[in-house]
Amino acid sequence: MSSGQQARAQAAAITPSGQSSPSETVRPPADRLLALFDGRRLSPGQRRIAQYLIDHLTEAAFLSITELAERVGVSQPSVTRFAASLGFSGYPALRDVLQPIALSAVAGSPDTSEQIRRNELQAAVDAEIENLENVRRLLADTNQVLDIGRELAASVPLTVLGLRISVSLAEYFAYAARRIHPDVRLVTRGGSVAFDALLQSKAAGGTWVLAFAMPRHAREALAAVRAARSTGLRVVLITDPTLGPLVDEADVTLTAGTGSRLVFDSYAAPGMLSAALLQAMADADPERTQARLEDYEHVADQHGFFL
Repeated sequence: MSSGQQARAQAAAITPSGQSSPSETVRPPADRLLALFDGRRLSPGQRRIAQYLIDHLTEAAFLSITELAERVGVSQPSVTRFAASLGFSGYPALRDVLQPIALSAVAGSPDTSEQIRRNELQAAVDAEIENLENVRRLLADTNQVLDIGRELAASVPLTVLGLRISVSLAEYFAYAARRIHPDVRLVTRGGSVAFDALLQSKAAGGTWVLAFAMPRHAREALAAVRAARSTGLRVVLITDPTLGPLVDEADVTLTAGTGSRLVFDSYAAPGMLSAALLQAMADADPERTQARLEDYEHVADQHGFFL
């Protein structure tokens, strides 16, 4: 069965005989619609199209590709690519699946749109819970994370790299790591600026770079990781399970899924993995950690940093 056939069967509950499964006939339209998007890696623009379908299902399912593109504010090729990303041959094939769902929604509760939206938000949380469960399984064997923590703690300076959407994760890690590590250098710009920072870090005695690369993976992130390797630095990469060419360039890779159910990704699992790695760094040199934390609290109290 092709990916398009799988998507259609999942959404429309079609059995091999071509008939609706009795157990799936009563499946709520909201669940059938959301099943189309389940596990798909959609760009923010494509998620806008998905959101429009969720919010206006009973009308949108009967629009032409031109009308749908105009309503969402995207191009017709964008709609075609959206349908292909869901596993369909084109927009007409997707519409063939949407229309029975829309008709069942019309025949059902008048609050179907609200129910779809509510289910969508809950499904996003459920997906993040599953991502966290995967991180939990990753941490069941603590040896790898503890070993990486020791390496990063011993690298002075330690470079933390994150570009584009990954900047927020890199900034969080660097902010916390500076409390327990004497020299943390944050790199959030690519190109020659990143290369220059990496060269300086290596010249100062650094041995490791911690790089964050979340979807959509930036070309400049790959270039920066390659630049780090070319200077003699080793790279720990935190990325999502889709992997890709970045993994081939890293010395060590840790994966954590990103929440992709909403227009923009969420990062509960990468954040948890980052916190676990910070803990491993803290445990790698407990005397240094304790001394630096106490010094920081003293300075914070002295200058009234916090309420």
